[in-house]
Amino acid sequence: MKIKGLRWLIVGLVGLATVINYIDRNALAVMWPQISKDMGVGKEEYALILTCFMLSYAAGQTIFGKIFDALGTRVGFILSILAWSASIALHAVARSILTLGILRAALGVSEAGNWPGAAKANAEWFPVRERAFAQGIFNAGASVGAIVSAPLIAWLFLSFGWRATFVVIGVLGVLWVVPWAIVCRAAPEDHPWLSDEEREHILTGQRPTSGDAEVDYKPTWLGLLRHREAWGLILARFFIDPVWWLFVSWLPIYLAERFGFDIKQIGLFGWVPYVGAAVGSLFGGWISGWLIGRGWRPVKARMWAMTLGGVFMLPALLLTIGASTPLHAVLLIAVILFGFQIAINNIQTLPSDYLPGRSVGSLAGISGTAAVAGVLITTWIVPVATKISYAPVFIMGASLVPLSILSIWLLGGRGERLVDPALVARTTNGAKS
Repeated sequence: MKIKGLRWLIVGLVGLATVINYIDRNALAVMWPQISKDMGVGKEEYALILTCFMLSYAAGQTIFGKIFDALGTRVGFILSILAWSASIALHAVARSILTLGILRAALGVSEAGNWPGAAKANAEWFPVRERAFAQGIFNAGASVGAIVSAPLIAWLFLSFGWRATFVVIGVLGVLWVVPWAIVCRAAPEDHPWLSDEEREHILTGQRPTSGDAEVDYKPTWLGLLRHREAWGLILARFFIDPVWWLFVSWLPIYLAERFGFDIKQIGLFGWVPYVGAAVGSLFGGWISGWLIGRGWRPVKARMWAMTLGGVFMLPALLLTIGASTPLHAVLLIAVILFGFQIAINNIQTLPSDYLPGRSVGSLAGISGTAAVAGVLITTWIVPVATKISYAPVFIMGASLVPLSILSIWLLGGRGERLVDPALVARTTNGAKS
């Protein structure tokens, strides 16, 4: 049996996993007004729980990057999604902040696997020109998950309560494993359902190399840090990811505090900004692929695309300070997230531009850990800043945008593949002698 366009089915399943990922992680924020009442806690405790999630999420990025490189995309995703599905379902039994924090930490480390796994699947299944668009489909899954999570969680909560809601959404990931295990049977080189034509399209379109040394280069974590390009990616994620998480983690609470929304109203309005994010994901992937098709180097195309994303983000963040109505606010945030997804879509594609598929997970994981470190800092700034107003939060987000873009422009290199510095030194010395 041969399936036409199998690579798109693979990335579609990864995108669906990301939808489930975001439904699971957003459930706490959407239902927090009621959970906080039941447990008698406030924003400081919410920040503490979010910190538990983010610390484990940071570790999980790097851990699962190595797991995916060691065990492969198929097994890596199965381990990740089964673990996070069990973790979110067990939220139903939480009776205290301590229990909720432990379960949130378990959710964080397991959900983190989705991101290095997606980057690795992208590198394995797509030629260079299509990778950013494939990454856009995957990232659109995050936006779609955020779109559907607010109304879905609100409806489940109003129908069954918050404890049963956690159980219901935990089942979604278990159901996803079945088609994934069936469809993702092997890598493109060996997959029995892949046509010869599509296999050739994938493998010949992946960056031609100059020699075996480049293909076989599989650096350790420390070895990756010897490359300035890796540091450019690490810093770019450190600065830009907090912007996304400001809204993923705090948007429902912002709507509740700024405009007096209850859970039903959050469900009605909270999905709007993520429509902009979904469109930005697809557009960001398309624009860099279009530039590559016109002869641009992949890394240069990614740089200009992420710069374009920043052009949308920066003014919209500043304008949100003056938003006087909920509609005005969510529409401006939609523009912010549109620009963010253009930028992050191309930043997350860079590991596959720098390294062969067998090492992409490690670089994606390390940069993901750096991203979480940035988020942790902003997580504790928000409760303090918002005692006055939300203006300092939006100013902080605006200041991070140019720092992220400059990190790639200054350290991202000219787009060459990374090679072993020791091998380059030996080759150079041999040529001199």
